Amino acid sequence: MRLFAIAFALAACQSSSSSTSSGSSSASNQAVARPAGKLELVDAPPTPAGANVATTIANEVTRAGHDGKELVVYVGATWCEPCQQFHAAAAAGKLDQAFPKLRLLVFDNDRDGDALQAAGYRSRLIPLFALPNADGTSSGKQIEGSVKGADAVKQISPRLEALLGG
Repeated sequence: MRLFAIAFALAACQSSSSSTSSGSSSASNQAVARPAGKLELVDAPPTPAGANVATTIANEVTRAGHDGKELVVYVGATWCEPCQQFHAAAAAGKLDQAFPKLRLLVFDNDRDGDALQAAGYRSRLIPLFALPNADGTSSGKQIEGSVKGADAVKQISPRLEALLGG
């Protein structure tokens, strides 16, 4: 049975940090090779200064639709523990059963934060999971923040499920 609600715990990561690292994984804009019916992670390409990130997101919304997937913009950071926990679980296939039609377009807040804010993706906390409009701008429907440690995935998953219409 799917859970639709969970009490929010104190958020662990804030979107601004003075000690950040920008060692994000190589942006290939390719989905992690997974069989059909599995959650996919797609690294967003770096957004050049002054570029409109909404165009990149709109292209991925279209591509996801053609592939029978629902796209969610996922904003994390290499220093964010809940982001690390969630990303590792997704990459390992631990969330495939819960989210078989989900494609996450992965952005690094330190690298892409300003461009994302210009497209309406605003939050005080990360990780951020946001539903995009067809034009790539934020729909305003989002969840943000999580707890640190092993419970991060357990805390994020039902909220993400509710965001997707569970």
